[in-house]
Amino acid sequence: MNPLFRKLVISLMVIVSAYIFLNFELKKSEAKPAPITKNQPACCSSKLPNRFGIKYAALNFEPKSVHANSSKEKIDGMVWINGGTYLMGGDNKQALDDEYPKHNVKVNGFYMDVTEVTNAQFNKFITATHYKTTAERKPDWELIRKQLPPNTPKPDEDLLVAASLVFKPTNSKVNLSDYSQWWVWTKGANWKHPHGPSSNINGKENFPVVHISFEDAKAYCKWAGKRLPTEAEWEWAARGGLENKIYPWGNEAINAGKPKANIWEGDFPYKNSKKDQFYYTAPVKSFIANGYGLYDMAGNVWEWCADYYDSRYYASSKTFDNPKGPSKSYDPDDVYAVKRTIRGGSFLCNDSYVLDTGYREE
Repeated sequence: MNPLFRKLVISLMVIVSAYIFLNFELKKSEAKPAPITKNQPACCSSKLPNRFGIKYAALNFEPKSVHANSSKEKIDGMVWINGGTYLMGGDNKQALDDEYPKHNVKVNGFYMDVTEVTNAQFNKFITATHYKTTAERKPDWELIRKQLPPNTPKPDEDLLVAASLVFKPTNSKVNLSDYSQWWVWTKGANWKHPHGPSSNINGKENFPVVHISFEDAKAYCKWAGKRLPTEAEWEWAARGGLENKIYPWGNEAINAGKPKANIWEGDFPYKNSKKDQFYYTAPVKSFIANGYGLYDMAGNVWEWCADYYDSRYYASSKTFDNPKGPSKSYDPDDVYAVKRTIRGGSFLCNDSYVLDTGYREE
């Protein structure tokens, strides 16, 4: 598949797990963003700030839940996906080294949610359990520091507050290596207030819930009697029955023909032509489903998978029968962090340079 819609991995920061990517902002004199390289998409994923560099970007991750059941009874909001064998991995020259070698993978049949988890669905979970999401809790520095390099300075107390990162477009063209220009660490931003405390989700019941950490996604799945898909299951589902195609709809370029996914059209991060009619997230089912009847397997919001991330996994794995991913995470560029995988892309992905870069970052 294409890296635009392939894989991104998120830093979990132990209990304080990512959707908020708890990389707090230091004083500007202390913080210098790492340059964007060829393997770093600057928009929706990028290798964002090094831990406690500027800010970490975490935007719109929610689960597509899975429920395995061979009896294939009808389950509302889910579709049964027959198992099979396929070639997992990159399908064109933009794929990265950690997406190869392309290899045969077998998966058993499973049910999968037709759409991302919506605000309405997540609200039912909150009402039933009174769960408080990661973004709604004050970060625990003692937990966070365990996944940071030794002697990392503690952030100022005014940054150790319940918060999340919010995308803020710039006014004009900017240097894409400086991601601090469009990510804002925002106190009070969470699933109920996606753009900050003055925003709300009124009238957006059918939009995907955002600002959801891996921990939050697992808690929701447990309540719903489901689980997160493995990466192998997710890719099999995303392909929708197509073999060796770049996108869930085939090989037609994302910007060709009718809009096929919610991405950033125009010049990131300041001008979005809204060819797909949406500036931020879109209601679920706004675009055509893939061959299995699944929506938003590309664009709109990233989707959590159950797997740890290990940059060596594709090359070293010997488990091709229902693989569960590596036993622990490993990123040579970020050895202290615990990382998980997400797939699918977001409304901030921009064809002009994401396709030229692609990255799996936590």
